[in-house]
Amino acid sequence: MRLTDILQPDSVVVPLEAQDKQEAIFKLADALVASTNIKDSNSLQKAIWERETTRTTGIGHGIAIPHGKSEGVDTLCMAIGLPTNPIDFNSIDGRPVDLIILLASPVDQTGPHIQALAKISRMLMNEDFRTTIKDATTGDQLYKLIAEYEADAPV
Repeated sequence: MRLTDILQPDSVVVPLEAQDKQEAIFKLADALVASTNIKDSNSLQKAIWERETTRTTGIGHGIAIPHGKSEGVDTLCMAIGLPTNPIDFNSIDGRPVDLIILLASPVDQTGPHIQALAKISRMLMNEDFRTTIKDATTGDQLYKLIAEYEADAPV
């Protein structure tokens, strides 16, 4: 699996205009609904927000990976946003978030979700790449950076 298999260019929101983490999550969920076959934005938003309220998805280095499973999701999909201003996600390192990667999964699938998290983690361990994608000025640019990274990365 490549991240570009589950990420559509229209699901990359740069800049992401949001004042707080709930608004950011809801806007990224809406971007997924607009660019995929997910039918119910409210159900998706609720699933991701409920997960977020149980434990922060702010993993450090200015990154959050909110995620959830919803009945209206047929296949794993992903949205990415670069907030205009960093957002407090109660991250484990205390830093605000300036890169949000949202994952939406079907309720009956765990494997692809875990694989995607592993791929995201490997990609973002590269500090230079983290900086590069955070400097993207458009969604298309950020999507192309990920596609180029994956083309050069070992499978």
